[in-house]
Amino acid sequence: MNLPRCCSPFQTQWPGHQTPAKTAFVSTLFNAAAFHDDEFDTCNIPRPAMFERAVNKRKAEYVAGRACAREALELETGISSVPEIGEDRAPIWPAEAVGTITHSDGWAAALVASRQHYQGLGIDVETVMSADRAHRLIQEILTPDEQRRHASALEADPGQLLTIIFSLKESLFKALYPIVKRRFYFQHAELVGFDNQGQATLRLLTELSPEWHHGREVDAQFTVFDNRILSLVTIPS
Repeated sequence: MNLPRCCSPFQTQWPGHQTPAKTAFVSTLFNAAAFHDDEFDTCNIPRPAMFERAVNKRKAEYVAGRACAREALELETGISSVPEIGEDRAPIWPAEAVGTITHSDGWAAALVASRQHYQGLGIDVETVMSADRAHRLIQEILTPDEQRRHASALEADPGQLLTIIFSLKESLFKALYPIVKRRFYFQHAELVGFDNQGQATLRLLTELSPEWHHGREVDAQFTVFDNRILSLVTIPS
């Protein structure tokens, strides 16, 4: 298959501390300035109607992320398919697969697994935010309990900690939304704790389903690389 010209060769090495079992991971660096509109056709990636008038940055993110998703799908399941966008704007994966896509500031990735091993997967990458931006977003992203629980870490490095929590909550949403089909937001989950190895625990603060109820805790992980945070939530089958 054709690699988009705006993308670097695919990488399959998980950058975190603990490679998720029985998954395929694919990442690439992309240059939005090098994107050409014909890459949808040359790379056989269907162009969603919403991208007809999108700027090149959005198109490059989409093409890079979908190229990673197709490669990961083929590696893990043997299916060569590009996940389309559903009415809820979530990727539509083949029935036998689960997956997740992320991109930020010139880096895109996808993680795919067989549905017999996982109900849901969520990855999210974020560039570490500045301390000033972190202070502006604390009330939006953190619950009052989180602000008290992580006060010393917030004081020491507000940009990194807030980016970690933001990313973990995004990954939690990506992993759970395909299961529960209900949207939830930053105030509906909290970071209970984390360690220096990148292991973390999240707790739901809302009722999503009888199984995914208020108080349910979920294991997660994150890693710091190249001034980015990559987080992961896996929901086993």
